[in-house]
Formats: sequence, C-alpha cells, structure tokens
Amino acid sequence: MKNKFVAIVAASLAAITMLGGCGAGSADSTAAGNSTLTVGTDATFQPFEYQEGGNYKGFDIDLVQALAKKLGYSKVQFVNTEFKGLIPGLLSKKFDMVASAVYITDERKQQIDFSDPYYPGGLSIMIPSDDTTISKGSDLAGKTVVVQTGTKSVEWLKANVPTAKIVEVESNNEMFLQVSSGKADAAVTGKPAAESYAKTDPKVKVVEQTLTTEEYGFGFRKNDSALKNKINGALKELKSNGTYDKIKSEYF
Repeated sequence: MKNKFVAIVAASLAAITMLGGCGAGSADSTAAGNSTLTVGTDATFQPFEYQEGGNYKGFDIDLVQALAKKLGYSKVQFVNTEFKGLIPGLLSKKFDMVASAVYITDERKQQIDFSDPYYPGGLSIMIPSDDTTISKGSDLAGKTVVVQTGTKSVEWLKANVPTAKIVEVESNNEMFLQVSSGKADAAVTGKPAAESYAKTDPKVKVVEQTLTTEEYGFGFRKNDSALKNKINGALKELKSNGTYDKIKSEYF
C-alpha cells in the first residue's frame, strides 16, 4: 500500500512538472510578440532615417520594422540620438540595437558587433553646384570641409587630407546647409545620403568619384549575439522573399 501511495504521488508530481513545463514553453514562444525592440538612430540622414510630420521614415526605419515584424515583436521604439552618442548609448543599454547607416569598420568592431551588411555605401564629396576646383579627394587640401562628428568622414580626412580645414557639426542637415550656403567648400559624407539631398537642392552637387567603398550594418552589444543572429536570419528571409527589394525601391 505504501509503495502504491508513493507511486501515485510521484505520478502526480510528474504531471504537475509537465504542465508547468508546457506553460513556460508557451510563454517563451510568445515573448517576442509581447515585447518592444528599442532602436537607436540619428534621424537626420535621408533617405536612411529622418522624421516627417513627427513620424520616423527612411530605408533603415522601414527595414527594421519589417525585421521586427518577422521576428514577432509587437512594437519598434526608435530613440533619436546624435550619431556620436549611438555606440555609447548602445553600450549603456539605452537601446537594443543601432540602425543609422553605420559603416562597418575595424575600429567600431572593437566596441560593438555588426549584423551582416545590408546596404553598400562609401564616402563621397558634396560641393556647391558652381564649383569647378574639386573633383577628387586630394583637391580638398586647404579647403574648408564640413563633416558630421563621430563619422568615418572625420577619420578619412585626417588620414588622407591632413591639410583640410575640418569643421565638425552635430547633424547631417547642418552639414548639408553649410555647403549649400557657401560657408564650407565641401562636405564628406555617405554617397547615398549626399545624392538624395542633392536632388532636393540645386545649389549643391556630388562629385562623381567616390572616396571609399564600404557597407552599412546594424550594431549590437558584443554580449548580445542572440539578437544579432535573429536579425541576420530575418534579413536573409526578407532578401529571399522580395520584401527587402520592395523597401529598397521606395528610397533608391
């Protein structure tokens, strides 16, 4: 009788354990659907990220929203942050990832991890439309060149044209306006954004020759490989099912 009682108790405990396990599994499977993906971005870099009518828009914005939807997140919260503050903000856990047309560089890899590349880029030169003196990087020697603080443009100029007079500003809009108004002789910035702005302002143009060939990636903390791997997997799916190309065609 005692053995029978013990067997009944053991069976009951096993059943409770199994039910508890099922409950936990169900919660795990719906976790993404009940959570928010927080993303740091500098929304001044059209066509990648910008604000219009109080809403976030751009290639990066739409792509991240599609990735989050694919992964089952219920919401994406964008945190508008100056570019120079994106990596510090990521490391201090102000957001889960960075999506802000960030070039994948060896220097940045020392601080954060990157997703697979999601768009090709490269640095270019923007100049006033009536300028005939600048057609390549070396022509920037002795010129006043405006760049955004914390970007690859600063590093490139210091390494390749040390005699350029570098003016650092906080936003892309300010950088573009300095060239348009004639306050700066040129700007060095990402080619896609430069070409996008030049289409809206007849006072500027983009030099045909590019300075570098690089790629953009999403940024993650080094100890968050799980999120990085999920984003990479979702990115591959969006590229294979046509969603990526559809989003890209809206901006490029």
